[in-house]
Amino acid sequence: MIDPDRQDTTEDPTSTAPDEAEEPARMTRRSIRSFVIRNGRLTGAQGEALERLLPTFGLPFVETPIDPEAVFGRRASLWLEIGFGNGDALVAMAAARPDVDFIGCEVHAPGVGHALIGIESQGLSNVRIIQHDAMEVLERMLAPASLTRVLLFFPDPWHKKRHHKRRIVQREFLDTVARALATGGVLHCATDWADYATWMLEHLEPDRRFRNLAGPGRLSPRPAWRTSTRFERRGERLGHEVADLLHERLPDERTGTT
Repeated sequence: MIDPDRQDTTEDPTSTAPDEAEEPARMTRRSIRSFVIRNGRLTGAQGEALERLLPTFGLPFVETPIDPEAVFGRRASLWLEIGFGNGDALVAMAAARPDVDFIGCEVHAPGVGHALIGIESQGLSNVRIIQHDAMEVLERMLAPASLTRVLLFFPDPWHKKRHHKRRIVQREFLDTVARALATGGVLHCATDWADYATWMLEHLEPDRRFRNLAGPGRLSPRPAWRTSTRFERRGERLGHEVADLLHERLPDERTGTT
């Protein structure tokens, strides 16, 4: 769910990535990124929402861990969604789970604006948005064991072999997630690319810090609470099979890892 209008603007998936010199501000210091910042269409309403609502519902990127209790004014489970696209799923989850606090990371301004409109229209107080690279947010803004769920829904599959290094699910990503997830927390990935689902399993199954909740090598059924997205429905119309992968964070003393 990297691009908020991926079904309209993310072109034929067989195309190559645009020249990086044409990208706007990168919102990251990493040399290899799992996203490309494209010049999306920012509507008047989205632009107005960014200007008016982001100061209230947005968190600026900082180099030190935030205090979720201070941010939300309470102590609650904290879920992070990476690359929330247009924010529809994020807003729906936050509305359905008022007992949970949500942080959403997205780099694309149209998606952030759309999400802000949804947050205001639903009257939500349990959502904050960070318009920055989620990897850097995980590494710097979130304390160890501060999250109960990490949600990665429909990331860019980077299907060409020469682009596989850009796939977000790599050892570095799992190291970062394992640090931020509390014991018993869950990493929930979803994709409609069969090859990427296999890639995810190949990286997660040998990692002794995580346990597949569906059983070794198996995919999970889609949880009822995970809202179907426009991009997901488009993939299904194209005949893509959606795969959900849920992996629980195990205690370090049990796995022998740090």
